[in-house]
Amino acid sequence: MKAIANGIAQFYVRAGDGPPLVLIHALGLSHHLWDDLVPLLAGACQVISYDVRGHGESDVPPGPYAMADFAEDLAGLLDALGVESAHLAGISMGGMIAQEFVLTWPWRVRSLVLADTTSEYHQEARRQLAERARIAEERGTRPLVEPTIDRWFTPEFRLSQPVPVEHIRNLLERAYPQGYAASCRAIAGAEWTERLVGVTAPTTVLVGAEDTSTPIEMALKIHEHIPGSRYEVIPLAAHLTCVSQPSEFASAVLSTVKAAEPGVTAESTEPDVLSEEPEES
Repeated sequence: MKAIANGIAQFYVRAGDGPPLVLIHALGLSHHLWDDLVPLLAGACQVISYDVRGHGESDVPPGPYAMADFAEDLAGLLDALGVESAHLAGISMGGMIAQEFVLTWPWRVRSLVLADTTSEYHQEARRQLAERARIAEERGTRPLVEPTIDRWFTPEFRLSQPVPVEHIRNLLERAYPQGYAASCRAIAGAEWTERLVGVTAPTTVLVGAEDTSTPIEMALKIHEHIPGSRYEVIPLAAHLTCVSQPSEFASAVLSTVKAAEPGVTAESTEPDVLSEEPEES
């Protein structure tokens, strides 16, 4: 389904019943990142997954983008769906969008999961993001796909689990160069570390034990700055922990939701039926 929010058309899917839980995907992907996660979460929550601007089936407005744009898009989407506040779970770029959102609209965030993400990039990482943006604009995203796959999954996972790896590869190959490049430049400029001390929502910080894109030290920096946050390292996983270890990821999300809403079970359950929003907003 699509909703017009913050001046652009945003694609979204809703499944399940219960407190609203928004899943925010990584750079170059789409709501399909969460295909295997939604059944694990929709038994306890109303799961909303969507395509951020420049990605998937949402609009690709011309750049430049700013992190504030992504947060305002999400606020507009929630407004369009009649959702006053929600639990947020974001991975990589999605975790950065969640940070911008909670710092701007703290009263709209019931709980927060920040997975394999950062509150700021060092200079070399910013240079690399600028180079990826240049490549995407000049040559498209295909030259970036295999290096990204190598960073996002361990060698063992790539060999033993070719199906989910191929799924992510296909999403990356279909990424819009313009949206990808504008998003690279937006996240490169992010810097929230010192402001995170004001976050009051129950928060879990997740990181893959072998994540080299946003390594453990970046996760620890977020954890150390968000009062009362929980920190968890997911073993045998690199950057895309939600794909490498979906059950562990879903369990951490549901535990975080339960911390804010005690009536919600913390066990992952697969619903008999997934319900999608029947009409276009």
